Amino acid sequence: MLRRRDPVAWAWVTITILLAASVLNLVLSHDSAPAAGPRALAAAGADQPPANITLPPTTGSPRPSTSSSSSSAPVAPRAFRGPAAPTKPRYTATAFHGLGAWVDVFDWSTQYTHGAPPFGLAEVDRMAAEGTQTMFIQAARADAPDQAILEVGRVQALIARAHLRGMRVVVWYLPSFEDVNADLAHLLAIAQLPAEAIAVDIESTKVRDAAERSRRLVTLTQALRRALPGRPIAATVLPPVVTDVINTGYWPGFPWKAIASSYDAWQVMDYWTLRTRGSGYRDAYRYTAENLDRLKANLGGGEYVMDPIGGIGDQTTIADIAGFHRAATERGAVGGSVYDFRTTGASLWAGLRAFRR
Repeated sequence: MLRRRDPVAWAWVTITILLAASVLNLVLSHDSAPAAGPRALAAAGADQPPANITLPPTTGSPRPSTSSSSSSAPVAPRAFRGPAAPTKPRYTATAFHGLGAWVDVFDWSTQYTHGAPPFGLAEVDRMAAEGTQTMFIQAARADAPDQAILEVGRVQALIARAHLRGMRVVVWYLPSFEDVNADLAHLLAIAQLPAEAIAVDIESTKVRDAAERSRRLVTLTQALRRALPGRPIAATVLPPVVTDVINTGYWPGFPWKAIASSYDAWQVMDYWTLRTRGSGYRDAYRYTAENLDRLKANLGGGEYVMDPIGGIGDQTTIADIAGFHRAATERGAVGGSVYDFRTTGASLWAGLRAFRR
């Protein structure tokens, strides 16, 4: 529960939950299905993984858990009048161009690092010195419901430092889909931060039924776009090689076309290091090329702003980076990055700088 001595947090939560409920009510009013309200990724990548293995784009190793339960009962809504969702993205997405670098709460926050975050202002400076053009920073967590934005003062300081060093900033959030109101409230809260864009990390399988999970994703996506009609938003998505080939039970029926018009950029979690060599997909070039080809086909064909995420950093080689860049460039990607900054070795940055624009 919120403490009375924390008025800033109370204000964030109150404002964002009310707005989230209003937007969500508008979306659901157009859908006869009842409202309902996930973290997973391609560890689905042992190439024959158990269906319940989960691994976020936020780490290559286990992280501390601070789980909490939440209800999916909607907050009482107020009337909301906003523009209809566009049929095609019509927003600039320059924040996703060039070389990016990723930071999650297990790097920068005190709460998730037992009070000893390894990423601070000096690391932002080093990120810029390596040639990074966009910092992607996780700004909220579903398992921290008392904080609409996690450690808001600290994250604002990191964003300000990135801007001071000439970098753009994208703030991101991993929805659980267990409570769509809460997920939307977090996204609307982080959208108020002084960042150039936001990204939605779409991978959680906490809602076990895939059809229901997809329905909640579409509901959340539509509500978010209605609430932020002029804001660049990226979808950070599972690699299609995983969902289409390696583990078709991971998220069957992923609603690619239903969400295609609502996102301005697409960031495939292209983690070739999670693939086995026997599968053929440990090859960074092949894996990236096929993921981007399948992404475009799944979205319905045509051209899309693509900004793939390679990795994991400390398991990646210089040759991997070369293959990654070649495949991404051949397929028209506007940028690239490796997950994540803290695990990316010094020897990789020369190759990564080829993504700069």
